[in-house]
Amino acid sequence: MIAEIGHYALVLALALALVQSTVPMVGARLHDPVLMNVARSTALAQLLFVGLSFLALVLLYVTSDFSVANVYENSHSLKPLIYKITGVWGNHEGSMLLWVSILALFGGLVAIFGRNLPLTLRANALAVQGWVATAFYLFILLTSNPFLRLANPPMEGRDLNPVLQDPGLAIHPPMLYLGYVGFSISFSFAIAALIEGRIDAAWARWVRPWTLVAWMFLTLGIAMGSYWAYYELGWGGWWFWDPVENASLMPWLAGTALLHSAVVMEKRNALKVWTVLLAILTFSLSLLGTFLVRSGVLTSVHAFATDPTRGVFILMILCIFIGGSLSLYAWRASSLKQGGLFAPISREGALVLNNLLLTTACATVFIGTLYPLGLEVLTGERISVGAPFFNLTFAPLFVPLLLALPFGPLLAWKRGDLLGAAQRLYAAGITALVAVAVLWAWVRGGSAFAPLAIGLAVFVIVGSLTDIAERSMLFRMPLGIALRRARGLPRAAWGTMFAHLGVGAALIGIVCESTWNTELISTLKPGDVAKIAGYELKLDDLGQRQGPNFGEMVARFTVSESGKVIGTMTPSKRSFAARAMSTTEAALLSRGFSQLYISLGDTAASGAIAVRIYHKPMVLLIWLGPLLMAFGGLLSLSDRRLRVGAPKPARAARALQAAE
Repeated sequence: MIAEIGHYALVLALALALVQSTVPMVGARLHDPVLMNVARSTALAQLLFVGLSFLALVLLYVTSDFSVANVYENSHSLKPLIYKITGVWGNHEGSMLLWVSILALFGGLVAIFGRNLPLTLRANALAVQGWVATAFYLFILLTSNPFLRLANPPMEGRDLNPVLQDPGLAIHPPMLYLGYVGFSISFSFAIAALIEGRIDAAWARWVRPWTLVAWMFLTLGIAMGSYWAYYELGWGGWWFWDPVENASLMPWLAGTALLHSAVVMEKRNALKVWTVLLAILTFSLSLLGTFLVRSGVLTSVHAFATDPTRGVFILMILCIFIGGSLSLYAWRASSLKQGGLFAPISREGALVLNNLLLTTACATVFIGTLYPLGLEVLTGERISVGAPFFNLTFAPLFVPLLLALPFGPLLAWKRGDLLGAAQRLYAAGITALVAVAVLWAWVRGGSAFAPLAIGLAVFVIVGSLTDIAERSMLFRMPLGIALRRARGLPRAAWGTMFAHLGVGAALIGIVCESTWNTELISTLKPGDVAKIAGYELKLDDLGQRQGPNFGEMVARFTVSESGKVIGTMTPSKRSFAARAMSTTEAALLSRGFSQLYISLGDTAASGAIAVRIYHKPMVLLIWLGPLLMAFGGLLSLSDRRLRVGAPKPARAARALQAAE
């Protein structure tokens, strides 16, 4: 009964999406407020029904109802409750239901919090949301129904993929989808503005908070996915340039450019055409990621589905929305009024340079990801584009981007003083040079680029702090006055600082881990000692342990430094009988921002076990950086200026009564 309720609720959500996609747009054409307000009520009702459908699927998993095919394929009665819940979106059908649930959630939030929007803009934007929702509801109901019943229900399920039985599954996919789907709001507002033929600074102010929310979640989702791969897969890698990893990076790069472009448009009423184009491209790249994961064109650890029918259906959605939106853009963009002239040396100019480099980087990833697929389709030849290509193309783009990063906030709007900004960055430059010199002397060999890259990161970090110091006059006024000025700064200024700090911190982590990572592969028996990077790791014993739905072999290591015990590490290997699969559970020991990492291999007949041990210096900065970026986004989102809506037109004065 629960499955049928969930299925019926999904059908009703489709019907509401069809109404939402047509009636409000007709009302906007006829200037009928009643019809336009249908968008708000249908968006909220759609959220209710799709939420009911998602809840029904969760209940089916929690109760282990193996009469439902999706539950049978991806669950097990002995699986812990947390993994029964997260297993809902650990498969193609459930993840698509989560996708449309988040889409309905964002539509509902626009309906609730968009009261200050012009009625026609809100109606058109929610209608576009209805188009997107209709397409994906049809995709789910026709090709990926999660509520299909089995004629002969089995007694037990096949269990979830063991790699997915991890707390990371509870965080990574929802965060990622909140980012992907969140950009649909920017897309909908862009299409609505093109339909209406009106775009101005107020439009940018409405779009920017939604873009910021999506960007924050996508940043956290990518970071969590990277950390999950790092500790779960057992080889210590945090980024592989996997095509699906690239598919999440592309909308992030485009979304970052969109954020900066929206700032210029809001402040200076400039870059209108570019901002609208970036809003369209960012969501289009999110849809492209959906296609790559679910079409079967890729062989990847991320790939959910290989059914050609699903791939063709998603390709049709891709062509309709990307082709249609770009066609509309080509038709209407020339009619958009330009404005906001500025000099090349200005804050606007710095943001334009930022966007040029980010969009070029995005195009590079796009080509590197899709070129092998296109070549295979056209010629049948298979090639792989891996890390060497991306490393060689990214560095030339990101070096000037990072060099320019501290200059942007220090330049004035419209016309800036480059020499003045450079003078204010003297301290940052000197600190960076000192860092390079110290590292060069300390390393004494190895990569010559590593100290330079870390010096660049230090320049970005100190330069970010310089902006706040200059605004608060930290070194030119008494400390108390400077602190009061700092407290009075807009939260967006602090948000920018933290976001840029995050970029510098992540760069330090990437360089240190890539350059000075130490690896030891050995075979150990109980009592043996392995030495790496000044640490001694003694294998104390090997034991067996039984989990809820798996058997586990656990190794216990005692870690010492200079003869002093600093901790224990317990890596393990888990065997899942239902899936006949095993996973490696790495053990981590953090020392500051650095980590010791141990993963287990196979056991020998002699009782020895293969181990892989890493020392990864400053590796945690790789993920601290995105956390700082997201925190910066949160601070910017809390800025009261983003909560101030467009001014409402004054009510017409009551006409004077004629004298008697």
